[in-house]
Amino acid sequence: MSAFGKKPGIAGRSSFGVAKPMTGGKPDDNSKTQKPGGGEQFPPIESVKLPGAASAPAPAVSEDAMTRLAERSNAAADTGPKVEGFEASVHKIKEQVLPRLLERVDPEAAATLNKEELAEEFRPIILEVLADLKLTLNRREQFALEKVLVDELLGLGPLEELLADPDISDIMVNGPEQTYIEKGGKLQLAPIQFRDEEHLLQIAQRIVNQVGRRVDQTTPLADARLKDGSRVNVIVPPLSLRGTAMSIRKFSEKPITLDMLKGFGSMNDPMCTALKIAGAARMNIVISGGTGSGKTTMLNALSKMIDPGERVLTIEDAAELRLQQPHWLPLETRPPNLEGQGAITIGDLVKNALRMRPDRIILGEIRGAECFDLLAAMNTGHDGSMCTLHANSPRECLGRMENMILMGDIKIPKEAISRQIAESVDIIVQVKRLRDGSRRTTQVTEVIGMEGDVIVTQDLFKFEYHDEDAEGKIIGDWASSSVRPYTLEKARQYGFDQPFLEACL
Repeated sequence: MSAFGKKPGIAGRSSFGVAKPMTGGKPDDNSKTQKPGGGEQFPPIESVKLPGAASAPAPAVSEDAMTRLAERSNAAADTGPKVEGFEASVHKIKEQVLPRLLERVDPEAAATLNKEELAEEFRPIILEVLADLKLTLNRREQFALEKVLVDELLGLGPLEELLADPDISDIMVNGPEQTYIEKGGKLQLAPIQFRDEEHLLQIAQRIVNQVGRRVDQTTPLADARLKDGSRVNVIVPPLSLRGTAMSIRKFSEKPITLDMLKGFGSMNDPMCTALKIAGAARMNIVISGGTGSGKTTMLNALSKMIDPGERVLTIEDAAELRLQQPHWLPLETRPPNLEGQGAITIGDLVKNALRMRPDRIILGEIRGAECFDLLAAMNTGHDGSMCTLHANSPRECLGRMENMILMGDIKIPKEAISRQIAESVDIIVQVKRLRDGSRRTTQVTEVIGMEGDVIVTQDLFKFEYHDEDAEGKIIGDWASSSVRPYTLEKARQYGFDQPFLEACL
């Protein structure tokens, strides 16, 4: 008698713990055992090696992936393109001409001229110096030499040709001998070099001094900007071990709009319409993403939807936003002086901005306790405020905002902070730089409110990855969640409720 009250081996029932034989496979005539095919219930899996069976061929995709891994493992270090040929010869001549040219030019007088006027003044002097050096150049070499010398004296030296190329979005200088650029989302070495570390440091100081800042061994870090709004970060020895390092984030001369981002493949038409309405209906928007994902570009594009009659204040560490509104006042922080005093932080500027009668306050990026001041502004009649921050998802974005407020000296419980965020933020726009170099808007998420001590959100749009083509470009689509937007009431106040509902459904 078994523990279950049945004797083993009763007809019609199998013994407990004894498996029934699989059906469907026909046994051999000479053997009672089944073939390793598994019968009808469990047909053989061709990609798995069965006992006594030959190995199944591996998929071509797997072979291709392993080949790429092997190539990367065995690849030699790429030293990159060298300056040679015509460019090298012009640079060699420049090294001989420049010292003699400086002896014959008044630097103060030269500083008052623009590049075209300076080139005209230099032409006869350069010919004299070439005659003294007994060098003969053709017309092409003369024009190239003039340009290099003018760039050296008034411009940014070797960086000028990179800044003039509209296809380059980032310039990364890693010491005088190595410079990388980003083109089409891919990094590549640039065929430029600086004379030496002193030459590179001189150009870095020229950039930083233009905005009233300094960089040297006592102040080895600096943020600055170029005249076109491009952002510059400089770090010098002893913090940088390979010499002066510069990172330049270029910005398009032509203002970017949401329609242009849609044309670039960053979003689809319904998402574009929803974001236009979110900007026009004064929803509080947080743009979240990683470094170089396009947060500032998205913020500039959303600013196009602000009513021209609204007063907009922007607050940044290094002014890089280029708003497309007539009533726009940019504010910029100030670092401490050599004595460590006189610093003006983003939080100070946000508090002061509330006394300047703004309709909207836009922060270039929030990194600390100033997040609480911005939330307070969103809750006190400054609807439509926007900011950016670093996060990998909308949920992480909310967590980072809580952490940033807790970094300050504000003595309020975490539940109150979460409730403040839930009541202030309407939309989170998640942007991402994908591995193929493209920048996509991957999520548009609403903040609904609180449920207990948790902030509740719902996705309006989400990017779904499908595949990638032969060239490595990622193929995907934006799926609408087909839910009624919680922010529909705000859109209704501005007459956009019907198109907003249609876009989200």
